[in-house]
Amino acid sequence: MAKHGKNYKAAADKVDRQQRYTFEEGVAVAVSTGCAKFDETVDVAVRLGVDPRHADQMVRGTVALPHGTGKEVRVAVFAKGEKEKEAQDAGADFVGAEDLAEKIQGGWTDFDRAIATPDMMAVVGKLGRILGPRGLMPNTKSGTVTFELAKAVKEIKGGKIEFRVDKGGVVHAPIGKRSFGAEKIRENLNSLVETLLRLKPATAKGTYIKGISIATTMGPGVKLDPAEVKALVK
Repeated sequence: MAKHGKNYKAAADKVDRQQRYTFEEGVAVAVSTGCAKFDETVDVAVRLGVDPRHADQMVRGTVALPHGTGKEVRVAVFAKGEKEKEAQDAGADFVGAEDLAEKIQGGWTDFDRAIATPDMMAVVGKLGRILGPRGLMPNTKSGTVTFELAKAVKEIKGGKIEFRVDKGGVVHAPIGKRSFGAEKIRENLNSLVETLLRLKPATAKGTYIKGISIATTMGPGVKLDPAEVKALVK
């Protein structure tokens, strides 16, 4: 059994584990229970009533958080010619073509998101074994395979995140920093939940959003009432 320090225990004492908090109360409690000296990330876990083993119940997508994540995102772009300059002007951290692919094949993956123009996917496809397991592979569904590089780079830099339900039917996502305060975290969470509701598979039966919990990096989990959250985004 993991042992927790006194700061964590003090924070955990503020949380009623049996209670399902309202949207407003729960976010405020989670933000107040951060117990680290650094600016902790606030993460959310949403348990969905889907079976990811079936392709038609695989929930994945992107959402532009209104207040971003508070994290500096390093973006690598695979492009050539004018598109290479477009990516650089938009603020991409690393831009290249075969040279960038060769660097990655050598073991370098010092970036958080990757974007590629469609004509570069023949090159990028060879990096699947490296980028895939790290969640860095560009794909059309997340908008990271596109000729609109300026838009894609700015959206990702501005707080657009990608999410995908895991094998257990849970979507995990960062929704900001503790320093954002409760109001901004609520608005970011609202955007994510609203997007998840919009992506509900037609084949999903019964309760779709079964549970929601949020926590800071080092803090205890706070359970929210899924019915309360669902009602707020209608």
